[in-house]
Amino acid sequence: MTTLAEPAFLRALSGETLPTPPIWMMRQAGRYLPEYRELRAKAGSFLSLCYNPEWAAEVTLQPIRRFGFDAAILFSDILVVPQALGQKLWFVEGEGPRLEPVADLTRLAEIDAVADAAVLSPVIETVQRVRAALPKGTAFIGFCGAPWTVATYMVAGRGTPDQGPAKALFTRDPALFQHMIDRIVAASIDYLCAQIEAGVDAVQIFDSWAGSLGSDDFERWCIAPTKRIVEGVRLRRPDARIIGFPRGAGRLIPSYIVGTGVDAVGLESDIDRDFARDEIQSLVPVQGNLDPLVLRAGGPELEREVAAVRAAFGGGPFVFNLGHGILPDTPIAHVERLLAAVRS
Repeated sequence: MTTLAEPAFLRALSGETLPTPPIWMMRQAGRYLPEYRELRAKAGSFLSLCYNPEWAAEVTLQPIRRFGFDAAILFSDILVVPQALGQKLWFVEGEGPRLEPVADLTRLAEIDAVADAAVLSPVIETVQRVRAALPKGTAFIGFCGAPWTVATYMVAGRGTPDQGPAKALFTRDPALFQHMIDRIVAASIDYLCAQIEAGVDAVQIFDSWAGSLGSDDFERWCIAPTKRIVEGVRLRRPDARIIGFPRGAGRLIPSYIVGTGVDAVGLESDIDRDFARDEIQSLVPVQGNLDPLVLRAGGPELEREVAAVRAAFGGGPFVFNLGHGILPDTPIAHVERLLAAVRS
């Protein structure tokens, strides 16, 4: 049950239709902000920034101070979970994360069955610092990567265009792949519960590569593991608010909602809005779906698209967001124009 004292973001997640939708942006703390770039240079590496609670809290709060978004999202990375499971993680400047690949039983045996809480403790301290500093009325979102998406990185050691290495592994040795998924599920439950206990108001499960799976594999490797996370978190925290983001899943999203039990879902930019309103928003609150390219371009088209998104979803519970993360070269003035258009 919601109250008027709750942040607008949480009221929307609980099913309330608001005249002005709450707004936040995926990757709202990041490279498009000069204050982020300054702190990132001081940190020396992305992981150093993630694992320094003072700096990570500052990065989380920067877009709240500048723009007054309705929600902050924890600054971290989905791959801290495999690192906590003992897999070596590093970042290559300009290219992204790298992991030592896990593609056979020998390598899986080298990965811990239980995540090391000490590895994740700086992230939990970041949550505590942010919670203490957030303005009243601003919600706080934690997150983890979904098992399928995290597993694609664990198997290949990096992002791939088609998630081919992970698909080859679950085709060749589904039992081995299931063992990996099981470890990610257990670690994710502990991690999300720790975030909630430290002060986040809601958590989001990012399944960035959900759209790469066919319907049967989507059921096995996306829906089933996510359902276990949702059930595991709610076993400990019955009041947990959980958002799913099965990016690219499109017409499979209604089955994802029913199968996982999430409270709300994020919508990618290219989903059919009529379908999303009629078949998805009729089930749970939705979040999205402005194209980050439109935000980067700005101009009258930005305002037209904001109006179109609001027209599509404003008749039900809705959180305004992008269909994916903000692009690093997005002008700050365009974000300001976005906020003005959403809140006008």
